Amino acid sequence: MTVPHDEFRQRVREFLAANAVARTEPTLDLTEEMQVDGCRRFHSALGDAGLAGITYPVEYGGQGLDKSYQEVFNEERARYQVPLVPAAISHGMCLPVMNDFGTPEQRERHQAAIIRCDELWCQMFSEPGAGSDVASLSTRAVRDGDEWVINGQKVWTSGAHYCDYGLVVVRTDPTQPKHRGLSMFIVDLSLPGVDVRPLRQPTGGSNFNEVYLTDVRVGADCLVGGEGEGWNVAVAMLMYERFAIGASGSEAMTGRVVTARLIGEAERRGRSNDPVIRDALADLYIRERIQTFIGMRIREAAEAGRSPGAEASIAKLNTAILARQAADLGIAISGLQGQAWDSGNEDGSQWANGVVSSPGMGIAGGTNEVQRNIIGERVLGLPKEPDPYKGQPWEAVPRS
Repeated sequence: MTVPHDEFRQRVREFLAANAVARTEPTLDLTEEMQVDGCRRFHSALGDAGLAGITYPVEYGGQGLDKSYQEVFNEERARYQVPLVPAAISHGMCLPVMNDFGTPEQRERHQAAIIRCDELWCQMFSEPGAGSDVASLSTRAVRDGDEWVINGQKVWTSGAHYCDYGLVVVRTDPTQPKHRGLSMFIVDLSLPGVDVRPLRQPTGGSNFNEVYLTDVRVGADCLVGGEGEGWNVAVAMLMYERFAIGASGSEAMTGRVVTARLIGEAERRGRSNDPVIRDALADLYIRERIQTFIGMRIREAAEAGRSPGAEASIAKLNTAILARQAADLGIAISGLQGQAWDSGNEDGSQWANGVVSSPGMGIAGGTNEVQRNIIGERVLGLPKEPDPYKGQPWEAVPRS
């Protein structure tokens, strides 16, 4: 039953006050394992409070409310430190795909569990030989009675080392052109033959993984969207990813919290009156306001039932540029202390890590170059890049 917005807002405020840490408190420095545990607990409590899955159907674990209630929740949540990152892909990509393309049985089995974070999910797209050109992937699935047998390797899989399930795109018909012979499956990551190997990053973390799939057997009921429909499902999932990164209103992604920290850092270091720093902060603020308006436009389109299309690529590209700009500004403000710090300084590495990790935003969810191609073709009307193998069977296309 729909409730008044002010009543809903008050419920959200009371919940967050009891279950989250205010932004005014010291930043939580949690290990990845602690973030995962905290994420599960937080979303379980959200479910118990009737605040989880706000826009999803009640019969599948949601609240059945419209997106205006999600906006209210986001506004209140922005005032708190909330452990959302481990569920970013699970909620931002896998959940909406399950809602759009899952069978009733799949939705009954998984959707409420995803909403509550009883199950955390990842997506497995990229391969060593198929990065930006995902459709050229070579991981295969072969039908064997009531099962499919999957063999191949995925890479740069965020969160696979702590996730329970994954959505994997594989090739089921190599005689078709590369976009037509794909299918998507649900894979239980605890199955025999699934080998998850974390990749160490320059920051010292290991958020990404290689995933090896060796004779992994999944039931025919794990097929999502129908055989041969994997590219359509994958495109929808990529759109959701770009939407989540660039236009979902997430303060962690759009950088609004980072900018506030940059202003505070400049004031703390006595550099808030430096005209160069002030100009850079003002420029970043303006660009972020523009990003907010892009996000509003995309969300309004989604509420009206229209696909955001290339607008999601504009938002995603802008977010990647903002992340790099914010990181560079952070190291400029912090100066030498952003490059060398005392071992007891818990905040010492934050700006250096930002510089090292921010280029990754230009890769995740489709590289900046891919986004510019999409914008060029679909917004500016530029011709597509030539493809001499267009329409040919995947198995006939030369590969390294």
